[in-house]
Amino acid sequence: MALTDIAIRHAKPKKKPYKVSDSLGLYLLVNPRGSKLWRLKYRMHGVERKLAIGSYPEVTLAEARSQRDAARKQISNLIDPNAAKRQARIEAGIRANNSFASVAEELIDKNAREGRAEPTLKKLRWFLKLLGPQFGKRPVSEITPQELLHELRKQERRGKLDTANLMRAFASRVFRYAVATARADRDPAQLLIGALTTPRVKHFAAITDATEFGALLRAIEDYEGDPSVMFALKITPHLFQRPGEIRQMEWAEVDFDKAVWTIPVTKMKMRQPHAVPLSRQSLMMLSDMRGLSGSGRYVFPSIRSRARPISDNTINATLRRMGYSKEQMTAHGFRTSASSLLNESGKWNPDAIERALAHSVAGSVRRIYNQAAYWAERVEMAQWWSDYLEQLRNGGNR
Repeated sequence: MALTDIAIRHAKPKKKPYKVSDSLGLYLLVNPRGSKLWRLKYRMHGVERKLAIGSYPEVTLAEARSQRDAARKQISNLIDPNAAKRQARIEAGIRANNSFASVAEELIDKNAREGRAEPTLKKLRWFLKLLGPQFGKRPVSEITPQELLHELRKQERRGKLDTANLMRAFASRVFRYAVATARADRDPAQLLIGALTTPRVKHFAAITDATEFGALLRAIEDYEGDPSVMFALKITPHLFQRPGEIRQMEWAEVDFDKAVWTIPVTKMKMRQPHAVPLSRQSLMMLSDMRGLSGSGRYVFPSIRSRARPISDNTINATLRRMGYSKEQMTAHGFRTSASSLLNESGKWNPDAIERALAHSVAGSVRRIYNQAAYWAERVEMAQWWSDYLEQLRNGGNR
């Protein structure tokens, strides 16, 4: 006999739990303490199971029957209502933390756990900061391509074409992660590919003429300022590694006995550890610098705090004070200068030069071969290069 609201209200608690049946497997479980719980008994793959529907009167008789009918429809389609309910609960928990900012922060944390370099993580946080005021608290699934494009156009109007494109790429990564973690159904940023102005490729300004490069070396030799800046500027042409790698050089990475500086994978753009052979001149400069900063962590500590290295724009700013404009020379340009002049000399295998520059080599087998095959040549090349720089500084060009 089907239940009625009157019968439910009159169902009094007893010493032991008991059931009051409705129909089609639905029943009310009345507990000794007075709670009345809706349950549905059903069979799945020949096994009897129970589904918790809720408590009375929060869930009325009509609502309990409606949920029973929905569950029976799932069963007829070979869907276990308990499994479906559990999945819905998981998805609801995920969606509860679905703002653009929370998803982005979760993605950045994931990148950190995967060992991405701190400069990369810093850039990701910067992109989040740029997008945060507009989208930070918004549910990630509700952001449309049109409003994202409107925000990116602001950067375009300011002439920041690179920033606009990088922001779109970052947003796309956030949306794809949201899709993968069941918090969004699509990536609206992907639809904007081609909608933004493509910036022209900018090459870092560099001096590649031997005579002019010698003049630059003489200007560097004459520069006076903070010792960290002076030595970082002097050693940069000799090592020709990326500015961020040089400024973050740590004493623990330098082996004076073996004459090698080993840059860990966490600091490398190409996510591969990189060994740099040190010439006699480089070792001498490092030895002089160790007398000034050897008790700290960084080889080139900031003047404000020895716990931090010099800033990422220090070398560029120093070049400007020396009279070199950004169209003439940049900190990154020392790599171009070295590449050009080393190749021009005709003395060295181009692959050895590429390896010295820590450019990526496709294929793990070839990468391992290059590291071993060209090491001896790179050691010889490092000393030749430093000797050559001395010649240029002293007024020669060969």
